[in-house]
Amino acid sequence: MEAIMTLQELTRFFGGLSAVNKLNLKVQSGEILSLIGPNGAGKTTVFNLITGTLIPTQGKVFFQDQDITRLRPYETTALGVARTFQTTSLFYDDTVLDNLMVSYRCRTRMGFWDALIQTHRCREDERRCRQKAEAILELIGLQERASKLANNIPHESQKRLAVGMALVTEPKLLLLDEPMGGLSEEENSSMMTLIQKVRKQGITILLIEHKMKVVMNISDRVVVLNYGQKIAEGPPMEVSSNQAVIEAYLGEGYAEA
Repeated sequence: MEAIMTLQELTRFFGGLSAVNKLNLKVQSGEILSLIGPNGAGKTTVFNLITGTLIPTQGKVFFQDQDITRLRPYETTALGVARTFQTTSLFYDDTVLDNLMVSYRCRTRMGFWDALIQTHRCREDERRCRQKAEAILELIGLQERASKLANNIPHESQKRLAVGMALVTEPKLLLLDEPMGGLSEEENSSMMTLIQKVRKQGITILLIEHKMKVVMNISDRVVVLNYGQKIAEGPPMEVSSNQAVIEAYLGEGYAEA
């Protein structure tokens, strides 16, 4: 299987503290790879380094064999890397549909004057935005909430919308940062189904998640970080029985269960 993303010796220091330390990682095209570890292990920092929110102290990030280490977030998005955040980030005073249409603007061509005088290109881009947003609405199962303000829909629907806003940018690689946060057991299952649907669209998924039942059931592979370093990598069952992972993250109780 071909790697869609490669991290080489990826390192980030904050003062004298290494949040990520010489991380080597390949994300294989088409897989669901989960990144797990204790709070403060460096998982979200890895996402920030991939997407250009942070610049590495050293090391490289390659996406489809292109060095994207120092690209800005909008540039990585244009190449096909999208993400969600731990804290759901929406345009809360806009409708669900408008949230998706705004997110698709990175794929449109119109400029200031097109919008001002309503050129043919502007009208064509508006049509494309609406078509794309409606298609993603169907994928994430929010058609009936299209006209609702994002602030007025349930938490689980907000989580789905956040995924939709990333999907509407047409990513090849989707980074999901704790998409199950705050969800019930039933909602976890529903979100897992959505993630599997996304993978069937040909999108590779890199997932940060603390709920081990989710990780074990949805992942093709798991990578474990602790103090910014990789301590284990492999299939879920293999990683869950790794003594270093049990000691650093899962706890002996998990092993006994």
